[in-house]
Amino acid sequence: MSNHSIENTVESIVEPIVQDLGYELYDVQYGKEGKDYYLRITIDALKGISLEDCEKVNGAIDEPLDKMNEIKESYFLEVSSPGIERILRKDWHYERQMGHEIKVKLFKSIDKKKEFVGLLKSFDEENLVLEIEGEIVTMERKNVATAKKVGHVF
Repeated sequence: MSNHSIENTVESIVEPIVQDLGYELYDVQYGKEGKDYYLRITIDALKGISLEDCEKVNGAIDEPLDKMNEIKESYFLEVSSPGIERILRKDWHYERQMGHEIKVKLFKSIDKKKEFVGLLKSFDEENLVLEIEGEIVTMERKNVATAKKVGHVF
């Protein structure tokens, strides 16, 4: 089973549990890092997320995930908040950042640059459009290695 398929299955199982506990399921990521596999569940709430919130969700989803039996490898389960500089992977993540500053790292450079910070002006299935110092830069989504909200500390 592919990582994407596992993520979708996990999302369908844990999302109602997370919502019943009063949180939003922000993201599910499954993958191998080094020799270990990780299942990362990211939750959010208007009030923010505390360590106790993560522990509460972890306890509630642990057994349903064990029963799921879709993941054959041993893995580490991590429940966390998306943080200030949250990763943008889904359309609704980008939608929430429209008009806000994001940081994009690319696989292949555009004009000898692989990293851009600018206002998200628009997006679709194919492209992201940023405004950077008054210039419009369009980049293919398949070329995006990572996109993150830019967090500002005051």
